[in-house]
Amino acid sequence: MRFWRTVFGQMSAGMRSSGWRRRLTRPHGWAAAAAVAGILVLAAAGSVTGALAVSGGSSPGHHPSASSRTPQPASPKPTAAAKPAGASSHSKRSRGAHHTRAPAHRHAQAADHRGELRTSCRSVAHVGDSTSVDLITPQYLPNQAQQLPAQYTDVGVRHLHMDASGGRSIVEELPGQLNGYVVAQRWWDEGFRGCWVFALGTNDAANVAVGDSPGFMTRIERMMAVAHGEPVLWVNTKTLLSTGPWAEANEEAWDRDLVRALAMYPNMRILNWAGMAQPSWFLPDGIHYNSVGCPIRAEVIAHALARAFPKYGASPSQIVY
Repeated sequence: MRFWRTVFGQMSAGMRSSGWRRRLTRPHGWAAAAAVAGILVLAAAGSVTGALAVSGGSSPGHHPSASSRTPQPASPKPTAAAKPAGASSHSKRSRGAHHTRAPAHRHAQAADHRGELRTSCRSVAHVGDSTSVDLITPQYLPNQAQQLPAQYTDVGVRHLHMDASGGRSIVEELPGQLNGYVVAQRWWDEGFRGCWVFALGTNDAANVAVGDSPGFMTRIERMMAVAHGEPVLWVNTKTLLSTGPWAEANEEAWDRDLVRALAMYPNMRILNWAGMAQPSWFLPDGIHYNSVGCPIRAEVIAHALARAFPKYGASPSQIVY
């Protein structure tokens, strides 16, 4: 794979394999090892320290009736990660955690003196689906500085809990998987206190579209209850699809309920990812992001956290970019 340098750093010139089956076949290499065991990132002083769990994905959603409606082209290369669902960090750690050491990001401290975007959130818990898995695996972001943990470090985050799993929603669970609510509740019960980032909803919109319950607002309220009034940044959703469970019309309905929830939760902010995501950032499946979209998404999420909960002052709006 050839690489070139752009304003966002080193990006892959090629696009990942496409099609609805791609959640069944990733991750590869390092990511496959991460899918077998939770990843604990032990960072040097001044960098992010926390639990980073990666699990592979399934078809874009959990629901048999939803996934059965989508075409399933053959995968170009079956792998050991091709299974119905990725397991959560908690279920995998019982088999023995895989430990690695991440280098300190030396430009993080320098950012304090350059007046760059900084957040008051020193500890962050990020719960996401497959669109977050892509932001922490070197298969799709080989430059570690572009990955989401490094981006969080650059805006001042020092302690990061991150759990991303393909096909994840707030309510439903794939075999061997914990849903977003359970992951967040366990962290709270274990003593986590800090800011929350919920990058969920893409699969919830699809699941509700095929008849699952509860509805959107109950799902949002369930996640907000876990935060107990602490700062929450939601990443809203977008696809390029016109039909099927993951159609953009369903995602827009989810995003509208997120906006309605702002009136109920003064601690809540929304990253309007849907308002900025460009078609050229997507894979042909219309849901996941390519080698251009992934580094942009990682940077935007971290910068949005700094705008939503800045180190000094307050955010000018509950909807940030």
